[in-house]
Amino acid sequence: MANHKSAKKRSIQSKIKNSVNSKYLSKIRTNLNKFNDSIKSQNIGEVQNSLKEINSIMAKAVKKGILKKQYMSRKLSSLSNQIKKN
Repeated sequence: MANHKSAKKRSIQSKIKNSVNSKYLSKIRTNLNKFNDSIKSQNIGEVQNSLKEINSIMAKAVKKGILKKQYMSRKLSSLSNQIKKN
C-alpha cells in the first residue's frame, strides 16, 4: 500500500489509465475478430466497413499513446493485403 500522498495519487492514476487502455485494446481485438469473420464470409461491404472502423479506433489509440504508430501502419497494411488476397 502506498504511504505517501503522491504514491497514492499515482496508484489511482495508474488504475484509471489501465482501465482506459484495456477498453481501447478490447475494442481493437473485437473489431479484428469481426474483420476476420467478414473475410471468411467473403462479404466485401462488411470487410470495408470493418477495416474503416479498425483504422479509426487504432488512430485514436495512437493519438492517446496506447499504440505505436508503426504498429498501426503495419497492422493496417497486413489487413489490406488480406483483402487483396481474397
